[in-house]
Amino acid sequence: MMNTSTTTIAVYAGLISVVIGAATFALSWNLYDMLCGPMPGTKVLLFPGNLTLIYVWHPLFTEEINFWPKLALQMFGQFFVVTTVAVLFVGVAKKLLRRKNFSRY
Repeated sequence: MMNTSTTTIAVYAGLISVVIGAATFALSWNLYDMLCGPMPGTKVLLFPGNLTLIYVWHPLFTEEINFWPKLALQMFGQFFVVTTVAVLFVGVAKKLLRRKNFSRY
């Protein structure tokens, strides 16, 4: 049985996704000219952040916001979406494991 709380696991997953997303974005941004486009895999790794940019922040703000606020909104969205999904999956996994352990007795 897992002793770590669901929210702790989810927050760590969210923080890891922000670190990976920021590193991916920085590499893609700096290697854009060399690769003649975005780095392969950037869209996949930044998918949660891009979802929030398109469906949450874009309707609220115009496209013409500065670079740093837009990057901060993307990283916040990355954290929020991954943390929410992790809470759901870890919660379901804990319930399934608890049910499986009690069914033996």
